Amino acid sequence: MDAENWTYRLQRALPVSSRALLLINRHARQGEKRLSEAINCLQQLGFNLIEESIENPTNISETILRYQHEVDLVIIGGGDGTLNAAVDSLVEAQLPLGILPLGTANDLARTLGIPNSLNEACKVIAYGDLRRIDLGLVNGKYFFNVASLGLSVKITQRLTKEVKRRWGILAYAATALQVIWESRPFSAEIRINGKSLHVKTIQIAVGNGRYYGGGMAVVHYATIDDQRLDLYSLEIKHWWQIISLFPAMREGRHIYRRGVRAIQGQNIEIITRKPRPINTDGEITTYTPASFRVVPNAVTIIVPPVETF
Repeated sequence: MDAENWTYRLQRALPVSSRALLLINRHARQGEKRLSEAINCLQQLGFNLIEESIENPTNISETILRYQHEVDLVIIGGGDGTLNAAVDSLVEAQLPLGILPLGTANDLARTLGIPNSLNEACKVIAYGDLRRIDLGLVNGKYFFNVASLGLSVKITQRLTKEVKRRWGILAYAATALQVIWESRPFSAEIRINGKSLHVKTIQIAVGNGRYYGGGMAVVHYATIDDQRLDLYSLEIKHWWQIISLFPAMREGRHIYRRGVRAIQGQNIEIITRKPRPINTDGEITTYTPASFRVVPNAVTIIVPPVETF
């Protein structure tokens, strides 16, 4: 948003001194480096902050629930993995969430139109709109963006914190190229919309939002409040075929290509011969057999005001 429009919102919507729980993952790509800047920016915008250091994202849910009756909103600085670690407690506490995109991929922020600029992201939290969004749920674990199995899991396993910190968003593409040639098709049964489909695939992705994996789109028309899940399955025979799909996957238009199956539904089951790990928002959290469903209007996020889109 340009300065003139921000001034307009400042004049018509001065911030109330909201009590906010600020949780910044110091191990996120920009977490430690931007911590002081984030605190100063939010305080200048009128927030009364309770700041808790997050050294281990697994403790983030416990912290949110501990302060849920003392604050008006939760502000999280980190990447998609940090947000995924917090999602279950956000559903339980039903506190609005403000996002500071300080991770590598920041796919949820991209889906919601939240700017990467820390200063602009803070202004969104102060003057933005409240938006109810859906969540995906797989085997009792919530996710914002995408849950997937196959190729993406291998990428997650290879994508270390050191690699992401050094190479940023390019780390996703570089790691993908390293593991593609190792990928082998696996058999799976997909149960959706009353049908049972038997497939041989190298990847199945189930999307609630639009973006994942550093800016790839599940489907180009997906939104995070459309109350459905979008599934695609890469049913290609040779590893090199996926390379030609990459440009289309960035735009979510790979679903129109040969060898790609695309389906929509609210409830999905995936069964494999042996348990296979599932990646939710960049973290491996569960295994097949997997039961997915969409949870409509599950949490509230602070997003850019309508006129910024």
